[in-house]
Amino acid sequence: MGGLRELAASFVAPGPCGVAVRDRLKHLTPQDEGVLRAVGAHQGALASGDLKARCTDGLEHGADTWASRKRELTARSSSRIAGAITKATHDQWVLAPRCQAAYIQNLAAGIKTLRHRLSLPLGETGTRRTAGGYRSKSEWFRKSRRLAALEDRHTAAVADWRAGRVRVVRGGKRLLNTRHHLTQAQLTEDEWRQRWEAERWFIAADGESGKRFGNETIRVTPDGEVSIKLPVPLAHLANTRHGRYVLTARIAFAHRGAEWADRVTTNRAVAYRIHLDADRGRWYLTAFWQRPVIRTIPLETARARGMIGVDTNADHFAAYRLDRHGNPIGGPRRFFYDLSGTAGHRDAQIRHALTRLINWAKCAGVAAIGIEDLDFTAEKTREKHGRRKRFRQLISGIPTAKLKARLVSMAAEHGLSVVAVDPACTSLWCAQHWAKPLTTPHRKMSRHDAAGIAIGRRALGHPVRRRTAPPPHDQSDRAGHRTAQAEPGNRGREGARPPTTDRPPGGPSPSGKRKRGTSASNTVRHTPSTHQWVQDSLMCTG
Repeated sequence: MGGLRELAASFVAPGPCGVAVRDRLKHLTPQDEGVLRAVGAHQGALASGDLKARCTDGLEHGADTWASRKRELTARSSSRIAGAITKATHDQWVLAPRCQAAYIQNLAAGIKTLRHRLSLPLGETGTRRTAGGYRSKSEWFRKSRRLAALEDRHTAAVADWRAGRVRVVRGGKRLLNTRHHLTQAQLTEDEWRQRWEAERWFIAADGESGKRFGNETIRVTPDGEVSIKLPVPLAHLANTRHGRYVLTARIAFAHRGAEWADRVTTNRAVAYRIHLDADRGRWYLTAFWQRPVIRTIPLETARARGMIGVDTNADHFAAYRLDRHGNPIGGPRRFFYDLSGTAGHRDAQIRHALTRLINWAKCAGVAAIGIEDLDFTAEKTREKHGRRKRFRQLISGIPTAKLKARLVSMAAEHGLSVVAVDPACTSLWCAQHWAKPLTTPHRKMSRHDAAGIAIGRRALGHPVRRRTAPPPHDQSDRAGHRTAQAEPGNRGREGARPPTTDRPPGGPSPSGKRKRGTSASNTVRHTPSTHQWVQDSLMCTG
């Protein structure tokens, strides 16, 4: 236990601060689609040029350069469209250095691991925490070449980061690389070109409180009418006054429709984005708005009615319900999902599994769900796990980021809190302390099911270990004493039980002396058959 790191404190995850709902634009005429394509292509070209200008500025960017770029875009579109484009460009550029820093950190971790393993003798065995040496000279040589390659990449990445140079692709790097692998992607060049152009279009507008229906550029009325303020070069395509084009489609948000209607009726800001799904040939409109940050409840309040501990795995959630004292209630529950297939299918599987988990939590009457604060960024590298490709794929398949974001958002809508705990040794300790006691002839406990108990107990502030059995009868404290059931907050209770005596059973005392003197026998030998008993006086042992 002395080699383990200190456990991080549990905390209640903050609730969501934004909302996004989407609906399909149905029954569009060919003229409507033509106008949307023209607007998207024109504003997409403006966004690409503005992103190029922002990347050229690098670290010299400031308020003056931002205002200059916005003035140039205003002349070719409008003031609101120019503001939306420059803001989107700024957000995209800010994200690029963050990704660049994560890439540098990943390279540094790989270089450190390679240097360590290359410094060890061939065949050196590793430990659970550190890898050993390579198994052959050929492998050692290949890894030395990879070390040189990673060092070159690291040097170039650090130089770009210090100079403020970033590499951003409008439309996505993955889709750009697909152009060179059309056969494997089962796409023709025309199909890929349609996807590429659709991803690079820009039909979006930020909301503005006080304006009619909360947005002056893309306006959606409470009855679902959608109209777009056309840029200056496309004003001749307008079909109504003030350079606006009204679509024939009508919007009716099935999810959060009442909340959206309340905002547009009171002229509160709502941002919109229109995009084309090139695979299905469908147009969609997405509405965004901010909401007040949901104030998280205190941790003690979240623990008051017990907890449901959830262990995240590659294909299921293993959950267990616990009362506020940390005792398991009932049996384990599993919520399966399939993360194969398209991104939409994977997202739907996660939402379906989380919906069943939240419904069970509501029926159980708990106020919070405990999950591990997982981050597998440093656990998926080739250098750390080497040939264990299936293990790396297993870790990559666990949806940590998407799970936390969706669970917090969905749980907040049902009045549930999410408590994040340190994931250290949950599966190991629960397999040691809980799997065997809870196994019955009719119920088999896996380490994943038992891990749900560890996560729930840690979220409640209790130790993972069960309370120990009472001591036997006829010892000084009798059978009523319990040794490990302490109040939450004392990490020392995870240690071993201290000895109850100052010497082992049957062994001599530490001083080497007897604590009592030898007493004389109380039986008088050679007595008559009447068996008379004589009690001697007590001996004084000074």
